[in-house]
Amino acid sequence: MSAGTFTPRPGAAPVSRMIWAQTALETRMLLRNGEQLLLTVIIPALLLTLFSSVDIVTVPVQAGGAGKSVDFLAPGVLALAVMSTAFTGQAIATGFDRRYGVLKRLGASPLPRWALMAAKTLSVLVTEVLQIALLTVIALALGWSPQGDPFSVAALVLLGTAAFSGLGLLMAGTLKAEVTLAAANLVFLLLLVGGGVIVPLEKFPGPVRDVLGLLPISALSDGLREVLQHGAALPWGDAAVLAGWAVLGLGAAAKWFRWE
Repeated sequence: MSAGTFTPRPGAAPVSRMIWAQTALETRMLLRNGEQLLLTVIIPALLLTLFSSVDIVTVPVQAGGAGKSVDFLAPGVLALAVMSTAFTGQAIATGFDRRYGVLKRLGASPLPRWALMAAKTLSVLVTEVLQIALLTVIALALGWSPQGDPFSVAALVLLGTAAFSGLGLLMAGTLKAEVTLAAANLVFLLLLVGGGVIVPLEKFPGPVRDVLGLLPISALSDGLREVLQHGAALPWGDAAVLAGWAVLGLGAAAKWFRWE
């Protein structure tokens, strides 16, 4: 046996390996959290099933009267799922990580802080893929007939994820954990009602509708509806609104996020 066979090689693992390991950890923690699963999976699935099966809210259908409620509701619920994970779930989880000193300890580890944020973002994307797959199966079982280009859908989802992630991290990095918990859930409920997810924006008065149309959830739900219900190309107006929120939210989070 030659000398040096068992010579230790101290040092940090490659950053890419650390990011994937942290991503896997963040995803497992999310999937094991019952409250987060309720918010990110169960509530969107129940809303889609309930409002597609019961005539509670009158929703617009396609021209000619051939459309179904699920054709209108499915894109909105997909947008809600993105918001629940990228904004509400991430804000609450990151806020309590910050409160209990988890972020501070991870920030002192070999894992760079930017890599930790990247891992959290990748964890959000993994969760969204699972959400979208489940909701798509449910919607198809309810008679959904999606149209449009999947690349346009992916672009809107990525822009929506960036927008909501920036806003969620901004909230988690500037407010106390308890305040973040209450505020994130309140915003979730308000945008569920006023973001065009279940109730069409056409139901609101003109000036209110104009303001609501500038919200990221409205842009994402309307954009997905244009593509998936009407078969349109990428709606650049909605994409621009989401991009604007992404730049604003991520920029503000990068400037004011506090690790302790």
